This record gives sequence, structure tokens and C-alpha cells, in this order.
Amino acid sequence: QVQLAESGGGLVQAGGSLRLSCTASGSIFSVNVMGWYRQVPGKQRELVATMTNGGSTNYANSVKGRFTISRDNAKNTVYLQMNSLNPDDTAVYYCNYKHWGLEVWGQGTLVTVSS
Repeated sequence: QVQLAESGGGLVQAGGSLRLSCTASGSIFSVNVMGWYRQVPGKQRELVATMTNGGSTNYANSVKGRFTISRDNAKNTVYLQMNSLNPDDTAVYYCNYKHWGLEVWGQGTLVTVSS
């Protein structure tokens, strides 16, 4: 089994920054994709950013140029640096781990951006 532990959410003013972290533990496969999704009440969960163990990234258009995903493979940890936050970024952010047909979600961390 794989478990994900997230941290770093909170309240920030518009224009501010936050950094999210997610560490995977358990039976980790070295080949994987880790990343972040977010969800607001009444809407579907949406992609924010993902990164393969090899360093390939994928970003939602809405966060390009503002958010940066990175990872430390030795620590099985993925980070999301969020800059220039705006109220539309308010959501529960979920860490995600994928290895072929295996998909694991974190418990979610709330990010609230005040105007």
C-alpha cells in the first residue's frame, strides 16, 4: 500500500505565496507520477500539476507561470510552490500518486486565498 501525507495549506492574501508538500510512504514504485489536483464544492476535481519521476511536468493553463511543481525522488516527496495566488485558487488541494493502474489520493489540504 501507498500512503500520502500532505502539508502546507492555509490562509493567504491575494498576491501571496504558499508551498505544499506531499510525502509518499509504503510500497513505492520508482516509476510513478506524482502531482496535485484541486476541488471546490460543487465542481469536479481538476488537475493542477503533475510530475513524473523523470522530471516531465504537466500544468493546468490556469496556473502556468504562477505555480511550480518539483520533487525529491530520494524522499518520495512532491512540492507545489504557488505564487501570485488569487481567490480563484481557493480549493482543497489533493496529492496524487499514480503507477500504472494504481492511483492513490491524499486526504487533501485547504488553501484559502482572501481578496
